[in-house]
Amino acid sequence: MIQKIQIQNQEFLLHPLGGLFWEEKSLLLISDVHLGKVSHFRKFGAAVPRKAIHQNFLLLDKIVSDFQPFQICFLGDLFHSSLNKEWELFENWVGKTPAEMLLVAGNHDIIAPEKFEKLKVSIFPELVIDSFLLTHHPEEREGYFTFCGHIHPSIKLRGFGRERIKLPCFFKSKNQMILPAFGQFTGTHSLDPKDSDEVYAIVEDSIVKV
Repeated sequence: MIQKIQIQNQEFLLHPLGGLFWEEKSLLLISDVHLGKVSHFRKFGAAVPRKAIHQNFLLLDKIVSDFQPFQICFLGDLFHSSLNKEWELFENWVGKTPAEMLLVAGNHDIIAPEKFEKLKVSIFPELVIDSFLLTHHPEEREGYFTFCGHIHPSIKLRGFGRERIKLPCFFKSKNQMILPAFGQFTGTHSLDPKDSDEVYAIVEDSIVKV
């Protein structure tokens, strides 16, 4: 179930796959997909099933189908490492996806910009849209609300008895929201919210404010 929130009089939809859709701009924000990570690990002997390579692309298809955005902005770490076999899958995915694509470069985005430009994927160090700042690393800048990634945020919750669970989440402070990692083969980093923070956990196919 999708969760709608309002920030600075703009409407945003939080999707349980980890993306965020800005309704007024028809802009889909996705962070930390880490394409190529499965192939990278398989190359060095990790026992990751080959079919896992296609999982991120299936999920990208799903979220694009749900929102049908005019633009898609990746908030960094789109690719995990240097070129590998997944680049060809990415080329095919871009070719069939009818949306303009932007990349705010992250620390893992080491593939030559010319490769992205050939696919008409525009690359930026950061983007400013109205009073919103789009970056990879968290940054609070005066006068802006920031959307970012990098941290792969999660929240630890207590269940019955001594049961504990760690869930990926959208982590919102006064002037910033950190998006969860979209990639299915990434770790997470637990954050401790302050009373003023808002945490939207991903619980199976739903977004739950905790």
